[in-house]
Amino acid sequence: MAIRVNAPAKINLCLHVLGQRPDGLHMLDSLVVFLECGEWVELRKAAQTTLRIIGPQLANMHLAEDNLVLRAAHLFPAGCATEIILHKTMPISSGIGGGSADAAATLKAMAQLWELPLPPIAEHLVLGADVPACMESKPVLMQGVGDLISAVQNTPPVFVCLVNSGEAVSTTLIFNLLVSKSNPALDPIPTTPLDWVCWLRQQRNDLQSPAIMVEPVIASVLSQLQAHNPILSRMSGSGATCFAIFKTLEAAKTCARDIQHVNPNWWTATGPFITT
Repeated sequence: MAIRVNAPAKINLCLHVLGQRPDGLHMLDSLVVFLECGEWVELRKAAQTTLRIIGPQLANMHLAEDNLVLRAAHLFPAGCATEIILHKTMPISSGIGGGSADAAATLKAMAQLWELPLPPIAEHLVLGADVPACMESKPVLMQGVGDLISAVQNTPPVFVCLVNSGEAVSTTLIFNLLVSKSNPALDPIPTTPLDWVCWLRQQRNDLQSPAIMVEPVIASVLSQLQAHNPILSRMSGSGATCFAIFKTLEAAKTCARDIQHVNPNWWTATGPFITT
């Protein structure tokens, strides 16, 4: 029996850095949504735990024992030997939670395959701050060091174009370059879709400016997205993937097609938010 679980792209629609704890972890306030980009893991019981990576991003992957998928599998008892296939479509170190989404999908698939409870959230956090949010794969408010997750209702029916130039960005470096580690929290999230866009425009990604310092091409990506008159464009997470929000799927696809025509080596994806 094989278990397949999707690992959708994570998008930080806004990300405010509120402070830094003595242990070095950052306190965050972020509205997170997900976009189905076709990444998945497939698991089946086996004599030993192995990981095989396939898909269009295979050439950019370096399989190692500290791979998040393997680390997630090893959170289960030693007797749970599992063959894992990872279909990799998202760019590496790109601010859209590829590794974290894969780890979350692996946790869910392992629990289902072996009929065991999920490890506690403290162990999810050892894999990465984004993993608890990626366990939800629907709109959430992510707070604390990623450990405080609450559902968000009434996100509007909009469509997204994601663009990544292929530059991997170090999250640690971006946080180190952040001028202020103590910034205002998100404004209260509106309860109706009509107020949602106006609210979102008033929020920020505190990591966008330092990321542009490290990779100026991010500014070019944002400029090309803005040329298509989206509702909003911004960088996701610590970069370098940027997103633009549109009212229709056709507008999002046109944006992706036009940008890839000019930049054929850039990665793009389009689709609606996952809301359920």
